[in-house]
Amino acid sequence: MIDIKVPTVGESISEVTLVKWLKNDGDYVERDEVIAELESEKATFEVNAEQAGVLKTVGHEGDTLNIGDVLGKIDESAEKPVKAKSAEKGNGMMNKEPGAKNKEQEASQTKSEEHIDVKKPVVQKPLAETTADVKATPVASAIIADKKVNPSSITPSGIGGKILKDDVLEALTHPGRKPGLELFSRTEKSEKMSNLRKTVSRRLVEAKNTTAMLTTFNEVNMQPVMDIRAKYKDKFKEIHGVNLGFMSFFTKACCYALQEWPAVNSYIDGDSIISHNYCDISIAVSAPKGLVVPVIRNAESLSMADIENKVLELATKARENKLALEEMQGGTFTITNGGVFGSLMSTPIINIPQSAILGMHKIEERPVVVDKQIVIRPMMYVALSYDHRIIDGRESVSFLVRVKELLENPDQLLFGKDPVKTLLDL
Repeated sequence: MIDIKVPTVGESISEVTLVKWLKNDGDYVERDEVIAELESEKATFEVNAEQAGVLKTVGHEGDTLNIGDVLGKIDESAEKPVKAKSAEKGNGMMNKEPGAKNKEQEASQTKSEEHIDVKKPVVQKPLAETTADVKATPVASAIIADKKVNPSSITPSGIGGKILKDDVLEALTHPGRKPGLELFSRTEKSEKMSNLRKTVSRRLVEAKNTTAMLTTFNEVNMQPVMDIRAKYKDKFKEIHGVNLGFMSFFTKACCYALQEWPAVNSYIDGDSIISHNYCDISIAVSAPKGLVVPVIRNAESLSMADIENKVLELATKARENKLALEEMQGGTFTITNGGVFGSLMSTPIINIPQSAILGMHKIEERPVVVDKQIVIRPMMYVALSYDHRIIDGRESVSFLVRVKELLENPDQLLFGKDPVKTLLDL
C-alpha cells in the first residue's frame, strides 16, 4: 500500500483544497492516471496515480489539506479486474484490424473541419411535434396546443413530472418567469469561498490600498483594424491555423508603447524601481473558478500569429483549469477586455506588483468628427489605470495616446514607426 500525498505546488503555498475525486474509492487505476483535482490559491492542478492498483480515498471533497498530507492510498498488490484485462485485450485486437488505421484519417479530417465555420440551418419543429413527448394531462395538452405555450417554460407539479392544467395556466399568468422559481421566495445559500477567490479578493484590496491608482481614458477608432481583419482573416487562419483577433493588435501596440515609455513597464521594489527591457504581457481571463491572469512571455518578440496562438492556448487552459503556476507568475503589464461582456467603460484595478493595466471595452458605432464632417465609426473606449507613485501624468497619457495612434494606423505596428517619417528620417 503506497500513500498519495499532496504535492508541493509553489514556494509560498502551504495548503490546497480537494476539489473533486476523478476516480471513486475502490476503483482500479493505472499508473499516471489522473485521480483527483486540487486547487491552490493560485491555480487548479491534477494529481496522478504513482502506481497501478486499487484506490483508497482518504481526503474528502471540499477538505483543506496541507502540503504533504495523505490524499489517498493505492494497493499496488491488488489484482487487476478481469473486465479491465479483457477490455485491454480487445482494444489491442481492434487496433490490428484494417479499418482501425482510418481513425487517424478521420481525426485529421475532423481537426481540419474545426477551422471551417459552417452554419447549419435551424429547423423549427411544429408545436405538435414538440409537445408529443411531453407528459401532460389531456386538458393541459389541449391548452398548450391552443395557446402555443412552450412546454419548457412550464413547471410540472403532477406525479412523475406530469404537466397539469393549473401548471399551464400558471405559465400563462406569469409569462417570462423562470421555471421552478418560487414566487416571493426568500431563500439564501451559503457557499465556502475557494482559495482562488480568496486570493483574488486579497490582491484586489491590496492593490487599492497600496498604490496611488489613477485612471486615464481615451477612445480608439477601430475601423482600420476591423478593415484589416475583414480583408485578411480567412488567409490568416488558412496559413496560421488561428483566428486573427483584436488581442494581437492591442498586444503589439502596447509592446511598442511600453518600450517608448519604460516607466509604465516598471514596478516599485522597496526603495528601488525595477525596469524591464522586455514585455511579459498578462492577459486577464475569466475562468470557471474565478479570474486568472496568464502571461505571454517576451510578447515584443512575437509575431501576430505567435501572439494569437499563445492567447488561444492560455485561454483554453484557463477554461479547463489546466494552467500551470509558472504560466501565471511574473508579467510586467496587463491587458483586460471587459468588452466581451458588454462593458462600455471601466476603471481596471492594477495587477500588483505591476504599475499599470490597460482596459479594452465594447466596440460601439458612434458619431465622430472626421475632417469637419460628422461620420459613424466603430469606437472603443480604452482606459489605463496606473500607479502615480512611479508613473507621471505625462507618461500615462502619452502611453495611451501612443497605443491609440498605433491602432488607428496599423501599418506602424510593423516596426512601431510611421513608414513615411522613417523614410525621411524625421
